[in-house]
Amino acid sequence: MGSLSIWHWLVVVVVVLLLFGRGKISELMGDMAQGIKAFKKGMAEDTEAKAEPAKPEPPKTIEHQPPASGSPAMNQRAETERRVEGSTI
Repeated sequence: MGSLSIWHWLVVVVVVLLLFGRGKISELMGDMAQGIKAFKKGMAEDTEAKAEPAKPEPPKTIEHQPPASGSPAMNQRAETERRVEGSTI
């Protein structure tokens, strides 16, 4: 009673065919096959892309110019730091 007999499997197959129909199952299997083919093609393209050597990019430089030492913002910050540190310069 614990195992499924051939009659149980036949009933399951008949119910599946009635629910989905022969056309839908074949369409589903065709779509699955197309998906597998697309996946394999994508994997092949990925390995071909990895096989090509990467072109080295030139090093990037950052152009930075410090603010002028006499700018009002720098003078104000220096004055604030002097007051916080307690220096009398």
